[in-house]
Amino acid sequence: MSPRLRNLLSVRWQKPLRGTLHLARSNLFMLGGGKAMINAYYHIAAQSGVEIRYETEVQELEIGGSEFVSALAARNGECERIRSKAIVLAAGGFEANIPWLKEYWGEAAENFIIRGTPNNQGRMLKELLRHGVKPVGDPRGCHAVALDARAPKFDGGIVTRLDSVPFGIVVNREGKRFYDEGEDFWPKRYAIWGKLIAEQPQQIAYSIIDSKALPHFMPSVFPPVEAASSPELATALAIEPRALGAVVDEFNRSVNGGGRFNPGALDDWRTRALEPPKSHWAQPIEAPPFYGYPLRAGITFTYLGVTVDERAQVIMGDERPAKNIFAAGEMMAGNILGKGYLAGFGLTIGSVFGRIAGREAARCAGF
Repeated sequence: MSPRLRNLLSVRWQKPLRGTLHLARSNLFMLGGGKAMINAYYHIAAQSGVEIRYETEVQELEIGGSEFVSALAARNGECERIRSKAIVLAAGGFEANIPWLKEYWGEAAENFIIRGTPNNQGRMLKELLRHGVKPVGDPRGCHAVALDARAPKFDGGIVTRLDSVPFGIVVNREGKRFYDEGEDFWPKRYAIWGKLIAEQPQQIAYSIIDSKALPHFMPSVFPPVEAASSPELATALAIEPRALGAVVDEFNRSVNGGGRFNPGALDDWRTRALEPPKSHWAQPIEAPPFYGYPLRAGITFTYLGVTVDERAQVIMGDERPAKNIFAAGEMMAGNILGKGYLAGFGLTIGSVFGRIAGREAARCAGF
Protein backbone atom coordinates (compact mmCIF):
# COMPACT_ATOMS: atom_id res chain seq x y z
CA MET A 1 0.00 0.00 0.00
CA SER A 2 1.36 3.41 -0.94
CA PRO A 3 2.15 5.92 1.86
CA ARG A 4 -0.55 8.22 0.43
CA LEU A 5 -3.26 5.59 0.78
CA ARG A 6 -1.95 4.51 4.18
CA ASN A 7 -2.36 8.08 5.41
CA LEU A 8 -6.00 8.05 4.38
CA LEU A 9 -6.61 5.34 6.98
CA SER A 10 -5.45 7.61 9.76
CA VAL A 11 -8.05 8.77 12.26
CA ARG A 12 -7.64 12.21 13.77
CA TRP A 13 -8.31 12.35 17.48
CA GLN A 14 -9.71 15.27 19.39
CA LYS A 15 -8.68 16.16 22.91
CA PRO A 16 -10.51 14.25 25.65
CA LEU A 17 -13.37 15.90 27.45
CA ARG A 18 -12.61 17.40 30.84
CA GLY A 19 -14.86 17.25 33.89
CA THR A 20 -17.72 15.31 32.31
CA LEU A 21 -18.67 11.72 31.62
CA HIS A 22 -15.76 10.25 33.64
CA LEU A 23 -13.97 10.08 30.30
CA ALA A 24 -11.05 12.47 30.72
CA ARG A 25 -8.53 9.67 31.29
CA SER A 26 -10.20 6.65 29.71
CA ASN A 27 -11.52 7.57 26.26
CA LEU A 28 -10.40 9.09 22.98
CA PHE A 29 -12.85 10.56 20.50
CA MET A 30 -12.48 10.64 16.74
CA LEU A 31 -12.59 14.11 15.26
CA GLY A 32 -15.81 14.14 13.26
CA GLY A 33 -17.12 11.01 14.98
CA GLY A 34 -17.91 7.66 13.44
CA LYS A 35 -19.12 9.19 10.21
CA ALA A 36 -15.69 10.71 9.59
CA MET A 37 -14.05 7.32 10.16
CA ILE A 38 -16.46 5.56 7.79
CA ASN A 39 -15.96 8.24 5.14
CA ALA A 40 -12.21 7.65 5.36
CA TYR A 41 -12.74 3.91 4.87
CA TYR A 42 -15.03 4.45 1.88
CA HIS A 43 -12.53 6.85 0.36
CA ILE A 44 -9.60 4.46 0.57
CA ALA A 45 -11.79 1.63 -0.77
CA ALA A 46 -12.71 3.72 -3.79
CA GLN A 47 -9.07 4.72 -4.30
CA SER A 48 -8.12 1.03 -4.20
CA GLY A 49 -10.62 0.11 -6.91
CA VAL A 50 -13.27 -1.46 -4.68
CA GLU A 51 -16.77 -1.29 -6.20
CA ILE A 52 -19.37 -0.05 -3.68
CA ARG A 53 -23.05 -0.54 -4.43
CA TYR A 54 -25.21 1.81 -2.42
CA GLU A 55 -28.94 1.24 -1.80
CA THR A 56 -28.38 -2.47 -2.35
CA GLU A 57 -29.71 -5.13 0.03
CA VAL A 58 -28.60 -8.75 0.14
CA GLN A 59 -31.78 -10.75 0.61
CA GLU A 60 -30.70 -14.38 0.45
CA LEU A 61 -27.54 -16.44 0.71
CA GLU A 62 -26.88 -19.63 -1.22
CA ILE A 63 -24.76 -21.93 0.92
CA GLY A 64 -23.95 -25.49 -0.09
CA GLY A 65 -22.90 -27.56 2.89
CA SER A 66 -20.40 -25.26 4.56
CA GLU A 67 -19.46 -23.24 1.47
CA PHE A 68 -20.82 -19.90 0.28
CA VAL A 69 -21.94 -19.99 -3.34
CA SER A 70 -23.81 -16.77 -4.10
CA ALA A 71 -25.88 -13.91 -2.72
CA LEU A 72 -29.15 -12.54 -4.06
CA ALA A 73 -29.03 -8.72 -3.96
CA ALA A 74 -31.83 -6.25 -4.72
CA ARG A 75 -31.46 -2.68 -5.99
CA ASN A 76 -34.13 -0.40 -7.40
CA GLY A 77 -36.59 -3.28 -7.61
CA GLU A 78 -34.24 -5.50 -9.58
CA CYS A 79 -32.47 -8.62 -8.26
CA GLU A 80 -29.00 -9.85 -9.12
CA ARG A 81 -27.22 -13.03 -8.08
CA ILE A 82 -23.63 -12.34 -7.12
CA ARG A 83 -21.06 -15.13 -6.96
CA SER A 84 -17.71 -14.86 -5.21
CA LYS A 85 -14.90 -16.97 -3.80
CA ALA A 86 -15.48 -15.68 -0.25
CA ILE A 87 -17.89 -13.52 1.71
CA VAL A 88 -17.53 -11.31 4.78
CA LEU A 89 -20.76 -10.61 6.65
CA ALA A 90 -20.79 -7.47 8.77
CA ALA A 91 -24.49 -6.62 8.62
CA GLY A 92 -25.16 -5.97 12.31
CA GLY A 93 -27.66 -7.47 14.72
CA PHE A 94 -31.46 -7.36 14.98
CA GLU A 95 -32.01 -4.52 17.44
CA ALA A 96 -34.49 -2.75 15.13
CA ASN A 97 -36.56 -5.90 14.58
CA ILE A 98 -39.19 -5.44 17.30
CA PRO A 99 -41.06 -8.72 16.56
CA TRP A 100 -37.77 -10.63 16.91
CA LEU A 101 -36.93 -8.80 20.16
CA LYS A 102 -40.40 -9.69 21.47
CA GLU A 103 -39.58 -13.39 21.07
CA TYR A 104 -37.17 -12.95 24.00
CA TRP A 105 -38.50 -9.88 25.84
CA GLY A 106 -42.24 -10.16 25.29
CA GLU A 107 -44.34 -6.99 25.14
CA ALA A 108 -41.63 -5.05 26.99
CA ALA A 109 -39.80 -4.70 23.65
CA GLU A 110 -42.51 -2.30 22.46
CA ASN A 111 -41.13 0.26 24.92
CA PHE A 112 -37.52 -0.04 23.77
CA ILE A 113 -35.93 2.84 21.89
CA ILE A 114 -33.50 1.95 19.09
CA ARG A 115 -30.51 4.27 19.13
CA GLY A 116 -29.61 3.75 15.47
CA THR A 117 -31.06 2.90 12.10
CA PRO A 118 -34.41 1.12 11.67
CA ASN A 119 -32.72 -0.98 8.95
CA ASN A 120 -30.87 -3.32 11.32
CA GLN A 121 -33.43 -6.09 11.02
CA GLY A 122 -30.98 -8.99 11.35
CA ARG A 123 -31.75 -10.38 7.91
CA MET A 124 -28.28 -11.76 7.24
CA LEU A 125 -27.99 -13.10 10.78
CA LYS A 126 -31.23 -14.97 10.30
CA GLU A 127 -30.02 -16.26 6.94
CA LEU A 128 -26.86 -17.70 8.47
CA LEU A 129 -28.78 -19.33 11.31
CA ARG A 130 -31.24 -20.75 8.77
CA HIS A 131 -28.30 -22.38 6.97
CA GLY A 132 -27.12 -24.11 10.14
CA VAL A 133 -24.42 -21.78 11.40
CA LYS A 134 -23.74 -22.24 15.11
CA PRO A 135 -25.31 -19.44 17.19
CA VAL A 136 -23.55 -17.74 20.09
CA GLY A 137 -24.63 -15.29 22.77
CA ASP A 138 -27.63 -14.72 25.01
CA PRO A 139 -30.69 -13.95 22.84
CA ARG A 140 -31.74 -11.35 25.46
CA GLY A 141 -28.25 -9.92 25.66
CA CYS A 142 -27.69 -6.46 24.23
CA HIS A 143 -25.80 -3.22 24.56
CA ALA A 144 -28.53 -1.08 26.08
CA VAL A 145 -28.08 2.29 27.76
CA ALA A 146 -30.21 4.74 29.70
CA LEU A 147 -31.82 6.92 27.06
CA ASP A 148 -34.02 9.97 27.41
CA ALA A 149 -37.56 8.61 27.18
CA ARG A 150 -38.48 11.54 24.94
CA ALA A 151 -36.08 10.37 22.22
CA PRO A 152 -37.44 9.24 18.83
CA LYS A 153 -38.02 5.53 18.31
CA PHE A 154 -35.09 5.29 15.86
CA ASP A 155 -31.98 7.26 14.93
CA GLY A 156 -31.79 9.45 18.04
CA GLY A 157 -28.05 8.94 18.27
CA ILE A 158 -25.70 9.66 21.16
CA VAL A 159 -27.24 13.03 22.01
CA THR A 160 -30.24 11.27 23.58
CA ARG A 161 -28.03 9.25 25.96
CA LEU A 162 -28.19 10.34 29.59
CA ASP A 163 -25.09 10.38 31.78
CA SER A 164 -26.63 11.89 34.92
CA VAL A 165 -27.08 8.49 36.60
CA PRO A 166 -23.87 8.44 38.74
CA PHE A 167 -24.57 11.86 40.22
CA GLY A 168 -28.05 11.31 41.66
CA ILE A 169 -30.47 8.46 42.22
CA VAL A 170 -32.58 6.43 39.79
CA VAL A 171 -36.10 5.33 40.72
CA ASN A 172 -38.74 3.34 38.88
CA ARG A 173 -42.36 4.29 38.34
CA GLU A 174 -43.16 3.25 41.92
CA GLY A 175 -40.50 5.59 43.32
CA LYS A 176 -38.12 2.76 44.28
CA ARG A 177 -34.37 2.62 43.68
CA PHE A 178 -33.23 -0.65 42.13
CA TYR A 179 -29.44 -0.52 41.59
CA ASP A 180 -26.21 1.11 42.79
CA GLU A 181 -25.89 4.27 40.68
CA GLY A 182 -22.25 4.80 41.70
CA GLU A 183 -20.93 1.26 41.44
CA ASP A 184 -18.00 2.17 39.19
CA PHE A 185 -16.86 4.64 36.55
CA TRP A 186 -19.59 5.37 34.03
CA PRO A 187 -17.72 3.96 30.97
CA LYS A 188 -17.70 0.60 32.78
CA ARG A 189 -21.37 0.65 33.79
CA TYR A 190 -23.39 2.78 31.38
CA ALA A 191 -24.23 -0.19 29.15
CA ILE A 192 -25.92 -2.15 31.95
CA TRP A 193 -28.56 0.49 32.61
CA GLY A 194 -30.71 -0.17 29.57
CA LYS A 195 -31.31 -3.76 30.65
CA LEU A 196 -31.97 -2.66 34.24
CA ILE A 197 -34.61 -0.20 33.04
CA ALA A 198 -36.10 -2.80 30.69
CA GLU A 199 -36.79 -4.98 33.74
CA GLN A 200 -38.73 -2.23 35.57
CA PRO A 201 -42.52 -1.78 35.47
CA GLN A 202 -43.55 -0.37 32.09
CA GLN A 203 -39.85 -0.22 31.18
CA ILE A 204 -39.35 3.31 32.50
CA ALA A 205 -37.24 4.92 35.21
CA TYR A 206 -36.25 8.42 36.32
CA SER A 207 -32.90 10.03 37.05
CA ILE A 208 -33.28 12.42 40.00
CA ILE A 209 -30.60 15.06 40.68
CA ASP A 210 -30.27 18.49 42.24
CA SER A 211 -28.51 21.64 41.04
CA LYS A 212 -25.10 20.50 42.36
CA ALA A 213 -25.00 17.66 39.85
CA LEU A 214 -25.56 19.64 36.66
CA PRO A 215 -21.90 20.58 35.96
CA HIS A 216 -20.69 16.98 36.19
CA PHE A 217 -22.24 15.35 33.13
CA MET A 218 -22.93 16.12 29.50
CA PRO A 219 -26.52 17.34 29.21
CA SER A 220 -29.07 15.62 27.03
CA VAL A 221 -30.53 17.21 23.93
CA PHE A 222 -33.78 17.42 25.92
CA PRO A 223 -33.89 19.73 28.97
CA PRO A 224 -34.59 18.10 32.34
CA VAL A 225 -37.91 18.45 34.13
CA GLU A 226 -37.38 21.14 36.78
CA ALA A 227 -39.14 21.73 40.10
CA ALA A 228 -38.61 23.63 43.34
CA SER A 229 -39.07 20.57 45.56
CA SER A 230 -38.99 16.79 45.27
CA PRO A 231 -42.81 16.45 45.68
CA GLU A 232 -43.32 18.93 42.83
CA LEU A 233 -40.80 17.03 40.72
CA ALA A 234 -42.59 13.75 41.47
CA THR A 235 -45.89 15.22 40.29
CA ALA A 236 -44.30 16.52 37.10
CA LEU A 237 -42.81 13.09 36.38
CA ALA A 238 -46.00 11.17 37.33
CA ILE A 239 -44.32 9.48 40.31
CA GLU A 240 -46.22 9.15 43.59
CA PRO A 241 -44.97 12.24 45.54
CA ARG A 242 -44.82 10.57 48.96
CA ALA A 243 -42.86 7.64 47.55
CA LEU A 244 -40.25 9.87 45.92
CA GLY A 245 -40.05 12.13 48.97
CA ALA A 246 -39.45 9.13 51.22
CA VAL A 247 -36.73 7.62 49.04
CA VAL A 248 -34.93 10.97 48.72
CA ASP A 249 -35.08 11.53 52.49
CA GLU A 250 -33.80 8.01 53.20
CA PHE A 251 -30.99 8.46 50.68
CA ASN A 252 -29.97 11.84 52.12
CA ARG A 253 -29.83 10.45 55.68
CA SER A 254 -27.62 7.57 54.57
CA VAL A 255 -24.96 9.64 52.78
CA ASN A 256 -21.57 9.35 54.43
CA GLY A 257 -19.25 11.79 52.65
CA GLY A 258 -15.53 11.67 53.14
CA GLY A 259 -12.90 13.95 51.68
CA ARG A 260 -13.41 16.04 48.57
CA PHE A 261 -16.23 15.15 46.21
CA ASN A 262 -14.47 14.11 43.02
CA PRO A 263 -16.48 13.19 39.90
CA GLY A 264 -13.31 11.97 38.19
CA ALA A 265 -12.27 9.41 40.82
CA LEU A 266 -13.76 6.60 42.90
CA ASP A 267 -14.33 8.92 45.84
CA ASP A 268 -15.45 8.19 49.40
CA TRP A 269 -18.92 9.72 49.10
CA ARG A 270 -21.08 6.64 49.68
CA THR A 271 -24.17 5.53 51.56
CA ARG A 272 -24.36 3.39 54.68
CA ALA A 273 -27.11 1.00 55.76
CA LEU A 274 -28.98 1.56 52.49
CA GLU A 275 -30.18 -1.07 50.03
CA PRO A 276 -29.25 -0.90 47.27
CA PRO A 277 -26.16 1.07 48.28
CA LYS A 278 -24.54 3.87 46.38
CA SER A 279 -20.80 3.25 46.38
CA HIS A 280 -19.43 6.57 45.07
CA TRP A 281 -20.54 10.14 44.29
CA ALA A 282 -23.38 9.97 46.84
CA GLN A 283 -24.17 13.60 47.56
CA PRO A 284 -27.42 14.52 49.32
CA ILE A 285 -30.15 15.64 46.93
CA GLU A 286 -30.97 18.88 48.69
CA ALA A 287 -29.98 21.92 46.61
CA PRO A 288 -32.94 23.28 44.63
CA PRO A 289 -33.99 23.43 41.93
CA PHE A 290 -34.45 19.67 41.53
CA TYR A 291 -34.27 17.96 38.15
CA GLY A 292 -35.53 14.72 36.65
CA TYR A 293 -35.02 12.87 33.38
CA PRO A 294 -37.37 10.10 32.21
CA LEU A 295 -35.35 7.05 31.11
CA ARG A 296 -36.02 4.25 28.65
CA ALA A 297 -33.88 1.34 27.50
CA GLY A 298 -31.95 2.45 24.44
CA ILE A 299 -30.81 -0.57 22.41
CA THR A 300 -27.51 -0.10 20.58
CA PHE A 301 -26.94 -3.65 19.32
CA THR A 302 -27.78 -7.24 20.18
CA TYR A 303 -25.41 -9.98 21.33
CA LEU A 304 -26.99 -13.01 19.65
CA GLY A 305 -24.73 -13.82 16.71
CA VAL A 306 -22.76 -16.48 14.88
CA THR A 307 -19.79 -18.39 16.25
CA VAL A 308 -16.40 -17.58 14.74
CA ASP A 309 -12.85 -18.78 15.34
CA GLU A 310 -9.69 -16.73 15.72
CA ARG A 311 -9.63 -16.18 11.94
CA ALA A 312 -13.18 -14.73 12.01
CA GLN A 313 -14.25 -17.85 10.12
CA VAL A 314 -17.87 -18.83 10.74
CA ILE A 315 -18.45 -22.14 12.53
CA MET A 316 -21.24 -24.46 11.39
CA GLY A 317 -23.56 -26.32 13.73
CA ASP A 318 -21.46 -29.49 13.41
CA GLU A 319 -18.40 -27.51 14.63
CA ARG A 320 -16.78 -27.40 11.17
CA PRO A 321 -15.46 -24.03 9.98
CA ALA A 322 -17.30 -22.77 6.92
CA LYS A 323 -14.94 -22.90 3.95
CA ASN A 324 -15.27 -19.31 2.78
CA ILE A 325 -17.62 -17.46 5.15
CA PHE A 326 -16.34 -14.84 7.58
CA ALA A 327 -18.08 -12.45 9.98
CA ALA A 328 -17.19 -9.28 11.85
CA GLY A 329 -18.77 -6.70 14.12
CA GLU A 330 -22.12 -7.05 15.82
CA MET A 331 -22.92 -10.29 13.98
CA MET A 332 -20.29 -12.06 16.08
CA ALA A 333 -20.48 -9.92 19.24
CA GLY A 334 -21.66 -12.85 21.36
CA ASN A 335 -18.24 -14.49 20.98
CA ILE A 336 -16.81 -11.71 23.15
CA LEU A 337 -19.63 -9.95 24.96
CA GLY A 338 -21.61 -11.80 27.59
CA LYS A 339 -21.85 -9.67 30.69
CA GLY A 340 -20.88 -6.05 30.83
CA TYR A 341 -19.41 -3.73 28.25
CA LEU A 342 -16.49 -1.32 28.12
CA ALA A 343 -16.79 1.88 26.14
CA GLY A 344 -15.40 1.30 22.66
CA PHE A 345 -15.92 -2.48 22.48
CA GLY A 346 -18.40 -2.19 19.62
CA LEU A 347 -15.95 -0.24 17.52
CA THR A 348 -13.20 -2.67 18.46
CA ILE A 349 -15.01 -5.83 17.33
CA GLY A 350 -15.89 -4.08 14.10
CA SER A 351 -12.40 -2.78 13.29
CA VAL A 352 -10.27 -5.63 14.66
CA PHE A 353 -12.39 -8.54 13.44
CA GLY A 354 -13.19 -6.63 10.26
CA ARG A 355 -9.49 -6.50 9.48
CA ILE A 356 -9.03 -10.18 10.36
CA ALA A 357 -12.07 -11.23 8.31
CA GLY A 358 -10.99 -9.17 5.30
CA ARG A 359 -7.46 -10.56 5.41
CA GLU A 360 -8.64 -14.16 5.70
CA ALA A 361 -11.30 -13.77 3.01
CA ALA A 362 -8.67 -12.35 0.65
CA ARG A 363 -6.41 -15.33 1.33
CA CYS A 364 -9.32 -17.69 0.77
CA ALA A 365 -10.01 -16.03 -2.59
CA GLY A 366 -6.38 -16.41 -3.62
CA PHE A 367 -5.09 -12.85 -3.18
